[in-house]
Amino acid sequence: MKITVAGTGERKSASIRPVENEDFKVLTIKRYFFSWKHWKGKAELYKLCLDDEDDILGIMALTNIPGDKRIEIKLLASSKENVGSKKIYDGIAGCLIAYACRESVKRYAGEGCVSLIPKTELKPKYMAKYGMLDAGWQLFLEGKPLIQLILNYLP
Repeated sequence: MKITVAGTGERKSASIRPVENEDFKVLTIKRYFFSWKHWKGKAELYKLCLDDEDDILGIMALTNIPGDKRIEIKLLASSKENVGSKKIYDGIAGCLIAYACRESVKRYAGEGCVSLIPKTELKPKYMAKYGMLDAGWQLFLEGKPLIQLILNYLP
């Protein structure tokens, strides 16, 4: 997968992998906005890093809900320097969401779904940028929009 250097448009290779115990030393509220230790053992935690670096650029917590054939993104964050108009890299959240979509397809094939409960101010952005559909207090992806997001971010 690729993320984009915001200032130049240069594309850089990145990968998503499970969070390891030693990662919790650097996953601070100051840089990643949340207490990620809280999710240890309660959710599947994944980090996005550039292929040639160990620095964590983004992180997400997923829970699997087999009865609904759904994966819920419980928490998603880009590192502090990758948020807002002066961010260094673009595409971090899109890659993480697409990864959750791919996991849903792996587990549930064409019946899979991904959902999240967005902050109110982010709801329109998620709908416009990622094609998420409104389900009231949650947003979700399924079917063709879910597959399209995977194709856009994880070619």
